[in-house]
Amino acid sequence: MAVSEELREHVRDLFAGVGPVAVRRMFGGAGVYLDDACFALLVDGTVWMRADEPLGADYAAAGSEQWIYEGGRRGPVAMPYWRLPEAADDPEEAAAWARRSLVPAGRAAAEKRAASERKAARAARDGA
Repeated sequence: MAVSEELREHVRDLFAGVGPVAVRRMFGGAGVYLDDACFALLVDGTVWMRADEPLGADYAAAGSEQWIYEGGRRGPVAMPYWRLPEAADDPEEAAAWARRSLVPAGRAAAEKRAASERKAARAARDGA
């Protein structure tokens, strides 16, 4: 399902407190980025926030639920994303959750960059 421009604009406004966020299309939804860190996803009109295990517990305590992807042959897969708590419809509250989600999102982005650099180094070495 495509993400409407109205939802994209709402999300940019909601998270404006963390900086200029970008909303980029991905697999039928969209990713919400600050720089190269994807800290939230938009799927079927729902905002899902990136979390590690400790932050996931905080999301659960706030009444959130974890995104469970129904993944074909593999069955259900628990994703590292939690629904933005209902109380976070206020931009200040949403920005506070976003700042917390930026920590695991930043780690994931750094891991992705490092893997890409290792791959490029291997290709350069093997091609030389």
